[in-house]
Amino acid sequence: MSSSLRRRPAARPMAKPSAKGLNSSNRWSSLANLGEEEGHHQDDRLSNLPNDLLLNIIERLGTADAARTSILSRRWKPIPAMLSKICLTVGSSDYDYDRSKLTCDHVVRANANMLQATRNLLENRTSLYPIHLLRLQFFLGDESDSIGRTVADTISTQKVGSVELTLLTKKGGSQCSPDDFLTHGKRLKSFVDACPNTFSGLTRLSLENLRLGESDFPKILSISKQLEFLRLCNCDMGLLSLLEVEHPQLRELEILKSDFERVDLNWLPKLTTLSFACWISKHDPLSFGYVPLLQTLSISNTALSYHKMLKLSELLGKATIRDLHLNFESEKIWVKPEGPRELSQVFDKLRLVSLADISEECDLTWTMFVLQGAPSLQELSIKVWDHQCDMVEDEELRKRLKYTEVKKDACARWEAPASGFKHHNLTVLRIFGFQSEDKFVDYIAGVIEAAVGLEDIYLYEKPACETCKRNTKDSYPRTNKERIALRNIFNWEMCSLARIHFPSSRN
Repeated sequence: MSSSLRRRPAARPMAKPSAKGLNSSNRWSSLANLGEEEGHHQDDRLSNLPNDLLLNIIERLGTADAARTSILSRRWKPIPAMLSKICLTVGSSDYDYDRSKLTCDHVVRANANMLQATRNLLENRTSLYPIHLLRLQFFLGDESDSIGRTVADTISTQKVGSVELTLLTKKGGSQCSPDDFLTHGKRLKSFVDACPNTFSGLTRLSLENLRLGESDFPKILSISKQLEFLRLCNCDMGLLSLLEVEHPQLRELEILKSDFERVDLNWLPKLTTLSFACWISKHDPLSFGYVPLLQTLSISNTALSYHKMLKLSELLGKATIRDLHLNFESEKIWVKPEGPRELSQVFDKLRLVSLADISEECDLTWTMFVLQGAPSLQELSIKVWDHQCDMVEDEELRKRLKYTEVKKDACARWEAPASGFKHHNLTVLRIFGFQSEDKFVDYIAGVIEAAVGLEDIYLYEKPACETCKRNTKDSYPRTNKERIALRNIFNWEMCSLARIHFPSSRN
């Protein structure tokens, strides 16, 4: 099945440009022309402050506003060359935009303004004021090489702490053709070849919507020796390709909406956090090699009928994590419940588990395998939600895209132990999307019976989404009478000492 037919899950958003923010009144235009302006205002009491204190105040503004203060007087003119935090992004940070409205002229003008603003802020600095954070976001294409060289010159001549780079494409992922992905990949390769010193100083890198050759990702990782964070969104080396990752410094890795057959984490001695979303492989999409410090693992997927049921004991290998977040995106459950013997190693250090967007048609008893397999678990969070504006509901379309035609938890059956087991460390249970229905009440009763040290149960209503207002009756306990009745069931009938909370998830 072509990956272009799949519904992709929403990835965590990056700061994105809007067409409005990239027109002739681009917010960096005035910053790009700072050298041409100078104010004639009289000094005030603020201006008489020592440089360090004045800079501390001004840096609480954004970079553009902080730099504009240089036109107020001669006293303030050196401010741009003193800033310790420089964050420049093309356009605005407005997420509500249609990238298809961007024209080539928009992109060229935006990058040209970004280049001039970068030069104005970086080229005339002295080493007296180090840069603690240099964060840039711009488009791959015209002027990107020049921006990169300016950054490289700064890294070589100044004291620079963290250097962060986000490279955008004119088209969004859903608008890109196969040729667009290849074009973006060639532009990135050209950029890396033109500015290797820029990449050698990077600590964070975010890439999107591109396809590289087999040797290109390893090359970028080998050049970027200081890299601590890498984000790949809609990036791959070809359909069902293999990505092998080795890096001595990488601490956080995000791979979202890729067409890799598998990602092998061969050698990442400092990796602590991994986020992995949306795969097309029929097999295990990940393998864990040497990742001794891995603590937080987040995996999400819209599972289709052909997707394998993942066994966490096999997937994680020798990795032992503390925080586990699984998102099922209101579709098929894709993790297979296992017994405590199989999970004993990988769940040994597990403290927090979050199971998000479980379809409302699913039972919840299968999630008890987590409690049974993780004796040190302290907090369990369950979110039950059919997010309709992200779901495919047309039956013919579901068949064509190979969505499951059976109950979404049909393959996620948990076999209760012959004799009741007890859990001694779970203290908090959270359920988002709770309803006053037997399914939820029975599940909580089962957790109460097993978790002898349970202290707090938080029951949240369904998440608010204005886009997909539901027509079904909401039976969340809203009145005091309903809530007292539930508390009586859990506290009196089940002899539980756990405190029952009803916080609103919309607050």
